[in-house]
Amino acid sequence: MLKTCLAALAVAMTASVTMAETPTKAPWDTDILPPPLAWYGASEKLVAKPSDPWITPSELTGLTASPDYAETRAWLEKLDAASPLIRLETFGKSPEGRDLLVVYVSKDGAKFDPRKPVLLAQAGIHPGEIDGKDAGMMLLRDIAFHGKDKLLDGVNLVFVPILSVDGHERASPYSRPNQRGPAVQGWRHTAQNLNLNRDYGKLDAPEMRAMIGLINTVRPDLYMDIHVTDGEDYQYDITYGWAGYLGDFARSKATSAWLDNTFLPATEAGLKAAGHIPGQLVFALDDRDPKKGLGASPASLRYSNGYGDAARIATVLVENHSLKPYRQRVLGTYVLLEETLKVLARDGAALRAAEDVDRARRPAVVEANFGTSFGGGGDRPLRTVSFLGVQHETYDSPASGRKEIRWLGKPDPQPWSLPLYAAEPSLKLTPPKAYWISSAKPDVIERLRLHGVAMETLAAPKAVSVDMIRFTAPKLAPRASEGHVEIAAGPVTHETRTVTFPAGSVRVPTDQPLGELATLLLEPESDESFFAWGMFPEVLQRVEYIEGYAIAPLAEKMLAADPKLKAQFEARLAADPKFAADPDARLAWFYQRTPYYDDRYRLYPVGREL
Repeated sequence: MLKTCLAALAVAMTASVTMAETPTKAPWDTDILPPPLAWYGASEKLVAKPSDPWITPSELTGLTASPDYAETRAWLEKLDAASPLIRLETFGKSPEGRDLLVVYVSKDGAKFDPRKPVLLAQAGIHPGEIDGKDAGMMLLRDIAFHGKDKLLDGVNLVFVPILSVDGHERASPYSRPNQRGPAVQGWRHTAQNLNLNRDYGKLDAPEMRAMIGLINTVRPDLYMDIHVTDGEDYQYDITYGWAGYLGDFARSKATSAWLDNTFLPATEAGLKAAGHIPGQLVFALDDRDPKKGLGASPASLRYSNGYGDAARIATVLVENHSLKPYRQRVLGTYVLLEETLKVLARDGAALRAAEDVDRARRPAVVEANFGTSFGGGGDRPLRTVSFLGVQHETYDSPASGRKEIRWLGKPDPQPWSLPLYAAEPSLKLTPPKAYWISSAKPDVIERLRLHGVAMETLAAPKAVSVDMIRFTAPKLAPRASEGHVEIAAGPVTHETRTVTFPAGSVRVPTDQPLGELATLLLEPESDESFFAWGMFPEVLQRVEYIEGYAIAPLAEKMLAADPKLKAQFEARLAADPKFAADPDARLAWFYQRTPYYDDRYRLYPVGREL
């Protein structure tokens, strides 16, 4: 197995792994993955000959290993210097100080022809899943020197070879135990221990802020995010998907239709002609019972394809199959990139028209909180699909004490007919006319600006009548996630208040192309909102209290002066013995009904203009 190559090779491939960091090979350290399916495709002819002066570092290893950051950058700098079609630049820095690299590939010179569609292809958001980097380098070489420059006649390419550069350099042969190659793999998270493909909405990481900035600068017609998946074995080697291809779940419906009806048939045909087996991105309901069915969920805002759907950008999430050899995956990715350039050059105008239609949409209802559960009790499958499975058996594992699955490395001769389930939204939001955010929340305002959300900034204080949300039972998550303690809003109430917003506060209208994105980020009940990520924890604390010697006599006066209040109190005592037996709870009940009580406690400090 490629992953169990000698530790010396790991050291040679990456400077970030020292002898002290490389685990000693243990007696049980053998090939633990299922046998690969036999494969040979026409895409093999894409591999450069050893004598080619522009052979890539990965091709030098037979597409079994991938170069480190320094070697990758050096090769790209050399290519930039040698070809007028290639321009290497940087677009940000990582927390550890590495440059984020971007390659502009065009016949237009320093400024793109705005009539040409743009493909932005991104690799290494999860650096262990680095297929896109090596495939992209091969394609750049062939565009520059081997006659494929005609691809640029009708389209331009922007290529990010490694997004998570710090994770890329935390490399080891042991980073991804479920994946077959390359020999040394980067780490899934960044130097800040953040997963960049959970950061599209909240924008914590400098890498992701830089990426969104690049997207807003380049304005791609299609954004491709290249990964490697995990899970069960199957025959497909290149799988990919987007929001909406499983049913009517897309936010950008016209764009999704173009992906369904134009992009998918063209790229599938190209991959099949090159000897690959493309499939749509789905996941097993049960990894130990693969015939139980398949599931898929419209992506949340934290993921690239969920973000793209809300931001009105055609976004394709590529998930190459982890059990296929690295060589096969890289070659398939090359073919997919090339076919994508072709279909954009041919039909990019139709995609632009579809995206314009979606940018003009102003949905009256925004669906949210799709979750990831499907196929549970009572769920109905979306449809039945034909699936190319792999032969398998089960056995009794002395380690787990249960039956485990064993994949046999042979295609099942008969396609499986499987139910396909898709999660549905559990929340429907009605966007207000606008949101009002105080200058006291500059970080929230800045994140919206980074997304490109349009807003109006107050030059002077302004009193505004707004709808405000109050939380009645918010719930903190039991553990941290992605550097935050998430908060579920729980039941909420609404109240109309007149609020004076200070200078520097902003009004965010929803009548804009990113209005749906703003709604998902600012409605606290949305599980992708800034509130849900724990960015408003201060509203859940009280900072003023009242002593018993003050509230007790005040409560007695309230009982004597207000018969209706007295009746409510007595009813609560009768209905709730625990409350009746708790002196502090009884006094707190009165405190909440006095003007001394903090009326901003649990009040979400974002106004909704109705």
